[in-house]
Amino acid sequence: MTTAATIHLVRHAQGFHNLSEENESLHDPDLTPLGEQQCADLRASFPSHDKLVRLVASPLRRTIYTAELSFGRPSLHPIVLLDLLQEVSASPCDTGSSKAELAAEFGDKVDLGSVRDAWTEKGPGSVFEPSLEALTARAKLARKALKKLLDEAGGGDVAVVTHGGFLHFLTDDWEDVPSNKATAWTNCMCRSYRFTEAPDDDDDDVRLVETEESWRCRQPEHRKQLTWAEQRQLRAAVQKRVGPYLKIKSASA
Repeated sequence: MTTAATIHLVRHAQGFHNLSEENESLHDPDLTPLGEQQCADLRASFPSHDKLVRLVASPLRRTIYTAELSFGRPSLHPIVLLDLLQEVSASPCDTGSSKAELAAEFGDKVDLGSVRDAWTEKGPGSVFEPSLEALTARAKLARKALKKLLDEAGGGDVAVVTHGGFLHFLTDDWEDVPSNKATAWTNCMCRSYRFTEAPDDDDDDVRLVETEESWRCRQPEHRKQLTWAEQRQLRAAVQKRVGPYLKIKSASA
C-alpha cells in the first residue's frame, strides 16, 4: 500500500568541496555563495511550503544550512538530524562535526536526538562504513526511519536534505548517472516521492517511488520510469562504475 503523504528529497546546495578535487580535503565544508543562491532559488520555486510539517537533514553542515535556507521557519524547527542520511565516503568533506560542535553552531534549531556520538566514525564494521554492503543496509534503515517520521507527521509532507551519492542508495534509483560523475542529482535538486511496500521478499523494507508529477517535471520527453526489475538490473552496473567516484570499498577490499 502506498503512503499518500509526500516526502521531498533534496541534494544539498553547492559546497566548497564541490569546486575541486583538492577541496575534498576540507572538513565539513560551508556552502559557497552560489550554494546560498541555489537555496534561495529553491525556496522561491518550491510549491509545497504550506504542506510541510517536518524538516529533516543529514547532520553535515552543508545539509543543515541547505534545509534552513531553503525551507526553514519557526514552525519547522527543530530540524531533525538523522545520521543515517550522511554522505557515503570517509573523506574529510564527507565527515561531519561532533555533536557538541553542531549544538554550539545551530542551537535549538536542530534536534540531535537521532545522531550517535560516534556518527563521524566510518571504519570497518561501522554502520557508516563506505562499502556497498554497509551502504545498502544503511539505506534500508534510513528508509524505515523516514517512513516512521512521515507516519508521525500525521498526513503532512516532509522535506529531507541529504547527499548526491547516498540519494541513489536511499531511492534505489540508478538511472541517468553521467559516465564521469558520482550522482545524477545536481546541487539543490528536489524530487518528490511516496512510500510503498517493497515488491520483493523483504517484508522489513519499504520502497520510495517518485511521484508522476515530480518525474514529468524533470523528464520533459515524458519517458516512462524504469520498473523495479529494470532498476535492479541497472544497479549493479552503475554501482561498479560510480564506486571510485564515491570512494566506496569493493566487496573484496
